[in-house]
Amino acid sequence: MTKFDMGAIASRKTPFYYYDMALLQATIDEIKSLTAGHPVHVHYAVKANGNPDILKVFAKSGFGADCVSGGEVEAAIAAGIKPEDIGYAGVGKTDDELRLGIDKEIGYFNVESIEELVRIEELASEMGKKARVALRVNPGIDAHTHEYITTGLAENKFGIDMSRLDEAVDIAVNSGSLELVGLHSHIGSQITITEPFALLCRKFNDIVERFRAKGVEFKVLNIGGGLGVDYEDPDANPIPDFKGYFDTVFANIKLAPGQELHCEFGRSLVAQFGSLIGQVIYVKQGPNKKFAIIDAGMNDLLRPALYGAHHRIDVLGEDGLPLPLDGETEVYDVVGPICESSDTFAKDEKLPVLKRGAYVALRSAGAYGESMASAYNMRCRNESLLNF
Repeated sequence: MTKFDMGAIASRKTPFYYYDMALLQATIDEIKSLTAGHPVHVHYAVKANGNPDILKVFAKSGFGADCVSGGEVEAAIAAGIKPEDIGYAGVGKTDDELRLGIDKEIGYFNVESIEELVRIEELASEMGKKARVALRVNPGIDAHTHEYITTGLAENKFGIDMSRLDEAVDIAVNSGSLELVGLHSHIGSQITITEPFALLCRKFNDIVERFRAKGVEFKVLNIGGGLGVDYEDPDANPIPDFKGYFDTVFANIKLAPGQELHCEFGRSLVAQFGSLIGQVIYVKQGPNKKFAIIDAGMNDLLRPALYGAHHRIDVLGEDGLPLPLDGETEVYDVVGPICESSDTFAKDEKLPVLKRGAYVALRSAGAYGESMASAYNMRCRNESLLNF
């Protein structure tokens, strides 16, 4: 069970993000152990959490970066991640962002459309450089996840439709300003079953074999990320099922000698090591229910308002351990101070009896918490706490 450093918590103004750095390192070590001896390159998806101190941990661990903006590319390089270890995705890269990637000689652009491919070629030619590209395909695989975070279906904006893949390959291999290095796909996020990953690997095998027959080789097979985490019981599963993921991938992907498998993990690397710490401001008795009003709001953690996501809420005892639910409890709607009805973290949540000043931890908030936070309502941001 996670034990929080109450001394460090009490010395700071809430709300703030609390990061268990030992758990982050254990998660990284798990992946390194499972991929040892395999031609696997792991890229950290910066959009999950771009905290500079966290990026430095990934750089020190030898991980690459998966970026979706020019700002993320610059942040990754500033943290010590090598440009050649960066993959740059995103459906709407601007000319300035494309020039940045070309100039820095990043590992490859994950190209999302024919139109983008043509523009990269034009800019690379103008700059007198050769841009490395991987073609992101939309494989039509249902990841069985929330509609907002599904990315591999025909109606999604991501990737090149399979019917235009031959056209894209022809442009890339016949260009003097492009180097076709790989094939890429990302089918969604918070995927908790292995079947979609198996289907994606087999789809890649078919594509690779079809183009090999035409004399075209893909050195890099980038199957994206998307592995889900346990939001309901993070202490039972602090490290996601990377073993199940890699067992599935290794059993289904066919790699030729010299071919590399690239993976992009975001949520599964950082969700469980982060918690949003807040304090109870008021316990308000409404006509039909009790409201626990805390000082953290939807500007600090947007996922519940955006996706209807639920994060486990722990009430912290003086010893830093979550209080158990086998004592006196109440049912609350846990809400924030933002002037929006959507500023609600949980409804009808059974918790230990709350009092003003009680510390609460919204768990599994290391991914898409700090990175999506804002100053809405002109609320200030408090510095995160890295607990080693």
